[in-house]
Amino acid sequence: MNFTIRKAAVLGAGVMGAQIAAHLANADVPVLLFDLAGPQGDGNRVVNKALAGLKKLQPAPVVKRDRLQYIDAANYDEHLEQLRDCDLIIEAIAERMDWKNALYTKIGPFLSSTAIIASNTSGLSIAALADGLPEALRGNFCGIHFFNPPRTMPLVEIVPTPSSDAAMLDRLETWLTTRLGKGVIRALDTPNFVANRIGVFSLLATMRHAETFGLAPDTVDALTGPKIGRPKSATYRTGDVVGLDTLAHVVTTLHASLPNDPWHVLFSLPGWLRGLIERGALGQKSRGGVFRKQGKAIQVFDPTSGDYRDSRNEVALEVTAILGMHDPVGRLWALRTSSHPQAQFLWAIFRDLFHYCAVQLGEVAESARDLDLALRWGFGWAQGPFELWQAAGWHETAEAIAADIAEGRTLSSTPLPGWVTAPERSGVHAAQGSWSARQNTHVPRSKLPVYRRQIFPELLLGEIGARPESAGETLFENEGLRFWRLPAVDRGIGIVSFKTKMHALGGSVIEGMQAALAQAEAELDGLVIWHDAPFAVGADLKELMTAVDDREWAKIAAYIERFQQTTMAIKYAQVPVVAAVQGLALGGGCEFAMHAARRVMALESQLGLVEVGVGLIPAGGGCKELALRCARWAAESGTATEQLARLTPAFMAVATGKMAKNAVEAIDLGFAERSDPIRFHPRELLFAALKQARALADIGYAPAQPVRGVPVLGRAGIAAMEMTLVNMREGGMISAHDYRVSRAVAEALCGGEVEAGTLVDEHWLLAVERRVFLELLQTPETQARIRHLLDTGKALRN
Repeated sequence: MNFTIRKAAVLGAGVMGAQIAAHLANADVPVLLFDLAGPQGDGNRVVNKALAGLKKLQPAPVVKRDRLQYIDAANYDEHLEQLRDCDLIIEAIAERMDWKNALYTKIGPFLSSTAIIASNTSGLSIAALADGLPEALRGNFCGIHFFNPPRTMPLVEIVPTPSSDAAMLDRLETWLTTRLGKGVIRALDTPNFVANRIGVFSLLATMRHAETFGLAPDTVDALTGPKIGRPKSATYRTGDVVGLDTLAHVVTTLHASLPNDPWHVLFSLPGWLRGLIERGALGQKSRGGVFRKQGKAIQVFDPTSGDYRDSRNEVALEVTAILGMHDPVGRLWALRTSSHPQAQFLWAIFRDLFHYCAVQLGEVAESARDLDLALRWGFGWAQGPFELWQAAGWHETAEAIAADIAEGRTLSSTPLPGWVTAPERSGVHAAQGSWSARQNTHVPRSKLPVYRRQIFPELLLGEIGARPESAGETLFENEGLRFWRLPAVDRGIGIVSFKTKMHALGGSVIEGMQAALAQAEAELDGLVIWHDAPFAVGADLKELMTAVDDREWAKIAAYIERFQQTTMAIKYAQVPVVAAVQGLALGGGCEFAMHAARRVMALESQLGLVEVGVGLIPAGGGCKELALRCARWAAESGTATEQLARLTPAFMAVATGKMAKNAVEAIDLGFAERSDPIRFHPRELLFAALKQARALADIGYAPAQPVRGVPVLGRAGIAAMEMTLVNMREGGMISAHDYRVSRAVAEALCGGEVEAGTLVDEHWLLAVERRVFLELLQTPETQARIRHLLDTGKALRN
């Protein structure tokens, strides 16, 4: 059954409601955003204020400002009739059962019998909410819990009621996955569902142990962030980001809703944190919470002194060494046996997290897979709790937890469930699926057809599944890349996957790409460039500087020419080449993508020609491609003025090293074409790229002929762009070498020092790129920039 959302409505223009509407608009879904009516004559004041606020939020909830045009303001007094045209209605008002039920009563008569109605509640009973709807609509009702910010956080929890129609839930999960790019789990109708139930417990347990071991908030965050595979926001900064008042509300809900939870006494915030809330220090939204910024300094609230002080990193060397161990078994054992308070603190938070998850698994989730993925997708953890436990040695860790329970060290005396200590148990994720305490067996992954689009799904530790580095049939391989195919999917389309660090484009990649293209033209129907993010970070600067140090200028010139030959071979291959872009595609990586017949891009991909950051210009055909595209776009008017108007934004983007923040912006900047597909779910990228290559091949793909007779702006264009540079230099915005590099960009885009209107071909433009690139590379300033980046990872403005 075909299913789509032609129009949606979001009820409630608060922070979450407005951002959910924004992400629907990102996906080109028209949205009605409702809220209470304003004063007479300005009924949509509340919503219009919320829409204006979206423009100020960071990270931006929309991929481009024009997406806001898809959101129409509405209010409950005037516009309920418009709900009849909506296929999806998401309620996102305040967490009050009586308010939500009153709203359902009000909107019920205006809803289509086929519309899906969903509440974005973060923890109220979905079954109780369903009682507020007319009985005829309850089959199409469920919970749909987005995480903040909705654009970038993968997790959506779908929460069915006993009345929810099974087919409706499948259609909704499919649509959320492929259209909005979400990771969906089916949550049980329990307080705070899965991610918040476990994630907030972890925060509270961490805060409790911080008090026990006398650790300050900045020390806790230094210990509980990336060092243990969690986001930089760690513990207390997470509270600041979501809002301390919001965190307090969630904790209050847990306390009120779970009176029989063995950890019930834990469901409260420390007194000093409640004090911050009472005085309005709520976190980022109030410009201060546990942390605050004073000038350039980051300060932290010290519960001992009751005042703020400068934040500092006080992780002990012994603990740093333990956390740096690669063996998860040895690492957890070292934390448990160390006498250092910081190590004991970390063992305690892991131990009590494992304990809680084991006891509550059957109540909060259908399987251990859902619980682990909820923490990965909803809280940004590198691994879920059960994955961490399984990696550290299941039985050894279970015995250590049981021993601490017996000695009264844990936050609850509840024993571990019998399934945990079963002799045959070696973990919860295995070849046959993930453990379900509710069903007392392993359960497989969802069989919904949408997941066939994820050729390589995100696997949990212990799960069995194909991995791209070893899947399929290898056709050719060298140090830089693997050329392979997936016969079970499409044996006629080859796949090139880079193997270098950050997928940098060194000599082995260039030579391997040439060989793969030749073999694809001889034996296959098409070729896809794909691997996990990043797509490619550009040329291998370390390899380049080795040649510079040895003064091997002829070798460098030959390498640049070979690089250009490779991008041209991609462009004019006799079979379609599709670049599947995810993550960073910078410098040469962007040039590879620009020369492909098509680009299939993940929404959050970041493309850019950023060579000016190391004192160089793009020399793999990037300037040439921008010049060709701008000439083509200006061809309708046929005037040099229009061509300059088109080329100037491209010049500024390259001259300033501007990087497109997402795939939509990449199209606007000229790094991609408007015909290029954008996928919201990055796991669908390979599937979509293979299908795109196949479609091009099946309609009789033939590459365009090399471009000739391109009019360039020459000296006149360079002079026009140079005026901007002079002003920037005189204003102290750029250095003398910045000026020189940016002028070289203008020269490459304008076809060199020739008369305006001169007709050139692609090889002319490539020759200009090579020449100015090599001139810049031989300057001490550019060499210093490259060395500084290699040594420090940071740009040098000399």
